[in-house]
Amino acid sequence: MDAVLPSWAPPLIQSVIDNVYSLKPYVEPTVCLVPAIVKVKVTELGETIGFDYDTLSYVLGMLICYPLGIIMASLPYGKTKHLFSFLLGAFLLQFTLGVQWIHQFIASIFAYLCFLVLPPKLAKTVVPTFIVGYCVLGHLHRQFVNYLGWDLDFTGPHMVLTIKLYSIAWNLYDGHLIKKAGNKKDSLPRATQKCSQFALTELPSLLEFLGYTFCFSNVLAGPAYEFSIYRAAANGSLLYDDNGKPRGKIPSQVWPTLKNLVVSLACMGIFVAGSGKFPIMDPVDPQKNAPTFVALTSAYSIHSNTPWHIRYGYSWVALFFQRFKYYFAWKNAEGSNNIWYAGFEGFDTKGDPIGWENANNIDILQFETAPNLKLLSAAWNKKTSNWLTRYIYMRTGGSLYATYAMSAFWHGFYPGYYFFFLSMPMLTACERIGRKKLSPRFSTGGKWSPWGITTIMCTSFLIEYFIQPFQMLSWEWSVQAWRGHYFFGHVLAVGFYGVCMMLPTPKGKGGDKKKKA
Repeated sequence: MDAVLPSWAPPLIQSVIDNVYSLKPYVEPTVCLVPAIVKVKVTELGETIGFDYDTLSYVLGMLICYPLGIIMASLPYGKTKHLFSFLLGAFLLQFTLGVQWIHQFIASIFAYLCFLVLPPKLAKTVVPTFIVGYCVLGHLHRQFVNYLGWDLDFTGPHMVLTIKLYSIAWNLYDGHLIKKAGNKKDSLPRATQKCSQFALTELPSLLEFLGYTFCFSNVLAGPAYEFSIYRAAANGSLLYDDNGKPRGKIPSQVWPTLKNLVVSLACMGIFVAGSGKFPIMDPVDPQKNAPTFVALTSAYSIHSNTPWHIRYGYSWVALFFQRFKYYFAWKNAEGSNNIWYAGFEGFDTKGDPIGWENANNIDILQFETAPNLKLLSAAWNKKTSNWLTRYIYMRTGGSLYATYAMSAFWHGFYPGYYFFFLSMPMLTACERIGRKKLSPRFSTGGKWSPWGITTIMCTSFLIEYFIQPFQMLSWEWSVQAWRGHYFFGHVLAVGFYGVCMMLPTPKGKGGDKKKKA
């Protein structure tokens, strides 16, 4: 297959991509885990129900993880589970991506060789640089050959792999420092101390490593939890001690699994029904025709002769339904991890179960009712937030610039992403000054107090404006979307900050007593 690049693409890029594509005949024999008849039958089923192969194979791949999880739970601990996890993860990638599965394999093997031959201090730089660079090239390739398209390719699973390999590089370095420090734990860097529970003092075996990087229950959509979490679930140490004795009363995984499966299916239904009624992209040609938010002449336009409050209300509802495709993927993955206890957090010192948060990547209710940006961010894509916090923010001395830059590169290079990320510091500043100047005056209760409800509505109202470019992707569509709303979000943010700056800061409770003391 030849890559069709836009006319403005430099000849050198076209040449490089053509050379990469010329290797396809050599890679095709590696797609050996999925019989050819499977693709034929899935394609036929898709034509019957109105789904393209990419979409249907992805949904089926997510759902297949449940019977695979049942098998995984019944297998002996150790090598058998690792082998199953690796092979079935490879199967799912070949089933959904075809020859593009090889990117996962190449990146994993190269990273393992680096860990094998390089000292941890060097590997913690080389492997993250390599895997982030690989991810960047994947995004650039996608934007060159499929600009504004939403076709499934290897970049999605590779984003998950990027988190895994980046984290392991630091886990091994932390383990090296801990081992070297011996009893002098206080001399360790603060970030190493905080992440010590995930540290690795020895390189895992290749089978363990591939079982993790290809783990079937999170290879397609995450969540990318730590290697130590995967290994504890796969080797049995999560539930049993070295003598084979249960660490506590082992809870049933049935409800944590079924609950998430039901929620995920409900989310998929809501997404299909809601996005069909309130589409964001033009249903005729979503890749070329302007989205409904910005199309001024399209038959699907909501801008022409429509009052602003109706237009913004439409975008608010459309984006609400759009989020449910992510809810489906993450809740589905959470359940498929819980079924073999990878999502289980283990036991406390008394032997009581802690909970099932290891594979939880989204708190839907908390996100939809978040009273501020901090809680909103904490509820969304939680394991990616953990990665950015533990291995970017904490390792760069608390640099927000490095953290936001990595998050942006990880997502890709569409201008819409950067419109969104560059607007977040503005909202963060408004939130901080509002908490300092206004909350002490008006906050009289909890989240569902009058002030709490007001902050929930304001957060939702504004975030729907700022998030629009994230869906629009292109510069033109992003600017048109904001222009159609008169840039009110930015205007309100600047005005709010300016007004709050002029307000005096309320004295804290007991302030006078402290002064007297």
